[in-house]
Amino acid sequence: MKKLLLLVLSAFISLPLLADWIRINQLGYAPHSSKVAVWCSKEQDTLKYFELVNAQTGKIVFEHTAGRAAGEYGPFRQTSRLDFSAFTTAGQYYLQAGGAKSPVFAISDSVYKGTADFCLRYMRQQRNGFNPFLKDSCHTHDGFPVYGPDSVFVPVSGGWHDASDYLQYVTTSANATWHLLAAYRDFPNVFTDSLQANGLSGNNGMADVLDEAKWGLDWLIKMNPQDDRMYNQVGDDRDHQGMRIPRQDTNFYGHGLERPVYFCTGEPQGLLKYKNRSTGVASTAGKFSSCFALGTQLFAGLQPSYADILRHKATVAYKLGMQKPGVCQTAPGRSPYFYEEDNWTDDMELAAVSLGGSYLSNAWTFAQREPVTPWLGQDTARHYQWYPFINPGHAELARLSTGAQRDTLIRYYKEGIERVWRKASQNAFYRGIPFIWCSNNLTVAFAIQCYWYRQLSGDSTYIQLEQACFDWIFGCNPWGTAMVYGLPQRGDTPTDPHSSFTHLKQYPIDGGLVDGPVYTNIFKNLIGIQLQDADEYADFQSDLAVYHDDYGDYSTNEPTMDGTAVLIYLLAAKENAARQQGYTVTQHGITRMDSTRKEIALVFTGDEFGEGLTHITHVLQQEQVKGSFFFTGNFYSNTHFKAHIKQLYANGHYLGPHSDKHLLYCDWQKRDSLLVSQQQFSTDMKANLSKMQQLGIDTAKVHTYIPPYEWWNDTIAAWSQPLGLQIVCFTPGTGSNADYTYPEMGASYKSSEAIIKSVKAFGKNRTGKLNGVILLMHAGTDARRKDKLYLHLAALIKYLKQQGYHFRKVDELVI
Repeated sequence: MKKLLLLVLSAFISLPLLADWIRINQLGYAPHSSKVAVWCSKEQDTLKYFELVNAQTGKIVFEHTAGRAAGEYGPFRQTSRLDFSAFTTAGQYYLQAGGAKSPVFAISDSVYKGTADFCLRYMRQQRNGFNPFLKDSCHTHDGFPVYGPDSVFVPVSGGWHDASDYLQYVTTSANATWHLLAAYRDFPNVFTDSLQANGLSGNNGMADVLDEAKWGLDWLIKMNPQDDRMYNQVGDDRDHQGMRIPRQDTNFYGHGLERPVYFCTGEPQGLLKYKNRSTGVASTAGKFSSCFALGTQLFAGLQPSYADILRHKATVAYKLGMQKPGVCQTAPGRSPYFYEEDNWTDDMELAAVSLGGSYLSNAWTFAQREPVTPWLGQDTARHYQWYPFINPGHAELARLSTGAQRDTLIRYYKEGIERVWRKASQNAFYRGIPFIWCSNNLTVAFAIQCYWYRQLSGDSTYIQLEQACFDWIFGCNPWGTAMVYGLPQRGDTPTDPHSSFTHLKQYPIDGGLVDGPVYTNIFKNLIGIQLQDADEYADFQSDLAVYHDDYGDYSTNEPTMDGTAVLIYLLAAKENAARQQGYTVTQHGITRMDSTRKEIALVFTGDEFGEGLTHITHVLQQEQVKGSFFFTGNFYSNTHFKAHIKQLYANGHYLGPHSDKHLLYCDWQKRDSLLVSQQQFSTDMKANLSKMQQLGIDTAKVHTYIPPYEWWNDTIAAWSQPLGLQIVCFTPGTGSNADYTYPEMGASYKSSEAIIKSVKAFGKNRTGKLNGVILLMHAGTDARRKDKLYLHLAALIKYLKQQGYHFRKVDELVI
């Protein structure tokens, strides 16, 4: 439709040739995020200022000087960055500068809502076996083994097609599976449950992203059918004999409808003209292991028997990788193209840290062998030479490390980012990613490395570089187009991708991330490329790089399954951050909600005392307020409290853990000094959750907890992540947490009157007032305290309501 419209316009009218353009993120921007557009000109004029205009009223709402003249880039002779980060008001806007006007875009904290789920549509459409989009099955006869000891049929139907062809690789499928699992682990509240496990309509009590990840895990299990059997690939480039819908299986391999299944030998493979350069199996074994290990963590409470299978496979796959170090590349056939993966220690590092425990020392050894992913800062690399395109193992290990080791891992990430920044800082788009095949995949992955670095270090130095990579994908690039099919809905996005779904049947491939721009000299030397239509981006092609929204260009406009899966993680992170901007975070624990909203959370903790539960339950019911309760295992197993706990749960309050035995995690004076091991922490927390389950509490929906003694550090926060838990705690300075004190404690004692005055003073003495405050009280106190704060709860709630505050639970506070 886009091409047809352009042809009609050019046939009947003569449009003036534009010289200036403004490139923006068509999805929009979160209010408190970095917000930068790029002004581009084919003239040599420089820009002095720009204006932000309310699209509804036409009123200029923000005016600012333009960034320095950044010079030529690609097709443009002059460029400049337009930074409007200081403007935070939600609404619909456009930018104008010189003679250029940008498309209308949104500023909103919900601007990325649903985008990760949207991209899951493409993953489901890529399913092999039963395909929910087609409501039909394909490739059910796979396959016959090659290179290995087996000579009989190997049942490996399932998983995802790799791209617009129907080949399947563990290399990319495992990376995709890991990112989907990690997206759910890190941002569970972003995803919805609207489909069954088979992808058809109807929910099944499991987030759709976890259903999709399990689809990947199930196939990986088939590709690793026995402890000593590991396969890496289904099919080869004989598949590339014309476009077809996947259910139209063809006899390309001389075995009926069966396709070859490549056994991991650790030696070069290739059945036809070309061979790869495999040296071992560790790159594949590590990918198997890390997916199985992360799956074990996430399915332990959902499907224990399935988790047991994954746990065993994670261990034996890792051992096989240790026995056969080296890379296991995909196998070419008639053409020279294959995934030329040259590194494997990153895969084994991620596997080791995912297994945890005694494997962590191996993870650290592997981490030191490849501190920085080699392509970072380079101008070129072979196809998938350094894959995955970033090393998740560094972030996973850093979250479990302390001291110098943790600092070193963070420094590894920083060094890689700095290498890219040295190139990116030289142009207005902050582009430091090489234009090699699948450049969009590299861009998305690098943005995640920047995000992980920022989360681990607290350093926001590279936040504009991180955002620029994200913005590039959604239109802030020389071509002014988003690179995801159908996202945003009314934006300039691919309409003619290299895909049989769109080319043959005009099926939408919603959410698919296309390969992205390549160096012009690469494009000119690729085999078999011929554009099918007039190039609507002809004005923006250059000697640097090209992008074509054209079915004939498999190098820039073919969607990929693994790139889309990595994008899903990034979109989930963006949506999560946008909805939680304004949070206060201490030692990676949330100590205040959004300070721009008139919301307050009432939280209650309990260990040995709980005599106030009856009164608290009554007041909350009377005032129609929901609270959040965090009890230890001691509390949950106390027969005196069980009836009250069940009533709280029935009334819709949130119930979470507080550690089983009320352990002190770290030293009061030296916060970085741990008093428990990771094993002790995990065992204790799991025991707490188990006692909650015994009372009928659905712990699959439990994602937040308050640490015992309200005291923790970064390491405890990192140990919480594999359990799917986020730390929350009271807002310092409110004083409500002092309700446990009693007169015999001397100067530490605070009366209820003093505490309430402290809460009110907090609201009067700060610009944000009580917005987003988390008020903590105890469900019971020592008998020596006669002045119980919970007896003043009704009056406090009434006061807060009079001040215009609303109350919320903390079950959705995940960062």
